[in-house]
Amino acid sequence: MLVRGVLVDEYSLSLVLKSCSRLQLLSKGMQIHSLMTKLGFVSDMFLLNCLLSMYIKCGIIQFGRQVFDRMLKKDSFSYNLMIDGYVKCGLLSLARELFDIMPSEMKNLVSWNTMISGYMKLENGFESARDLFDKMPDKDLVSWNLMIDCCAKNGKMGTAQVLFDRMPERDVVSWASMVDGYARMGNVNAARCFFDAMPQRDIISCNAMMAGYVNNGCYNEALKVFHDMLGSAFALAPDGVTLLTALSATAQLGCINEGIEIHRYMEKHGFVMSGKLGVALIDMYAKCGSIEQAMNVFESVQEKNIDHWNAMIGGLAIHGLGDLAFDLFMEMERLSLKPDDITFVAVLHACGHSGMMKEGLVCFEIMRRFHKIVPKVQHYGCMVDILSRAGHVEKAAKFVKEMPVRPNDVVWRTLLSACSTHENLNIGEPVAKHLIGLDSCDSSSYVLLSNMYAQFGLWDYVRKVRTMMKERDLNKVPGCSWIELEGTVHEFFVGSMLDS
Repeated sequence: MLVRGVLVDEYSLSLVLKSCSRLQLLSKGMQIHSLMTKLGFVSDMFLLNCLLSMYIKCGIIQFGRQVFDRMLKKDSFSYNLMIDGYVKCGLLSLARELFDIMPSEMKNLVSWNTMISGYMKLENGFESARDLFDKMPDKDLVSWNLMIDCCAKNGKMGTAQVLFDRMPERDVVSWASMVDGYARMGNVNAARCFFDAMPQRDIISCNAMMAGYVNNGCYNEALKVFHDMLGSAFALAPDGVTLLTALSATAQLGCINEGIEIHRYMEKHGFVMSGKLGVALIDMYAKCGSIEQAMNVFESVQEKNIDHWNAMIGGLAIHGLGDLAFDLFMEMERLSLKPDDITFVAVLHACGHSGMMKEGLVCFEIMRRFHKIVPKVQHYGCMVDILSRAGHVEKAAKFVKEMPVRPNDVVWRTLLSACSTHENLNIGEPVAKHLIGLDSCDSSSYVLLSNMYAQFGLWDYVRKVRTMMKERDLNKVPGCSWIELEGTVHEFFVGSMLDS
């Protein structure tokens, strides 16, 4: 139009600005801004709102504020655009400042709801959100749902229940928020009551119920909801979140037949494996005992990201295939793929379980010196495990003593276990006493200390430790194994030490 000399008007400029907003073409939008100034469209409120929207959606909030401040006339849409921009950028104090000076006659439901949604994102924003909600002159369904969701995410289910009961109308979001809130608190029975009472279920409510079951260890129940979705009970098509949750439940149960069925469903319905689903599938097969199928999935992923590599290395680690895990890590190095701290936890874990001390030391140095990753307590714990399993208990103890970060109970327990295995009472006894001091309710430290005393024939000390455990009402956590037979997972336990 400009090249051909066609006169542009407010309508054509607004269309171009909206296109720049949707495509986030900042430089083009700025050119339109210059053209507007040149053509004298600097007082048209509709066009300036389009310009304001363009800057905000392109992430240049300060330019948007400049346009806002220069507007001779503003309407509620102008204020709401600016407040929403601040909220989405996490600048809630500026959003509240603008909200407070906004003329009362311009404040509408969008203004109030936007501020409430902003406070929901803050860790300590519940009280501010509730205060705004209570002050609202009018509320719509969105307002009620926002506040109930805010209560649910902050564990205020008593308040959520009161609001839910007071709601003039409810929709599927209202019910799903209650399901999610009770599930987050660990009250899956209450969550299920709301879920069953829903007049109509959607994929979000089903996902919330499944996630609640998985997070509370009710894996079979989560898979039951999944099967109800596929069957006539709910007749809902699972999405990526559903499948991720189902795979997580399957991995925890070790039920490979279930996992294979989920995999087939994913292939049949064209789910892409290059993202989180591929990672979950690798993890599921590895945890269910089929490292070959995990590797097949890994190799079939065309566009692997770091999470796929980490899942595969971690899977090889739990199968004791340290040499293959180390080779896969070195393949990453050859491909110039940048590992992260999770990669090194996985590969160090693999080296420890396979007795590969030399390779573990190499990986630790590569992490620190080449990739400049500062080791975390998990990495130090893996190194203690590597040295301990190789029989270098004194080196492991020295390593713990020189750690620049404070050892956690896992690190101490790893060292204590090594002392018990290699019959090193000089190091093991003070470590065990230190652990008992840290957590007197954990039976494992008592058991390991008792075993060490028994190895050296110090039966009086063994009796003292057992007496201490009885006085504190502590029992050894029984060992547990699973086996899948004809699609059913069976669980087996070993009795506690004090029963013998």
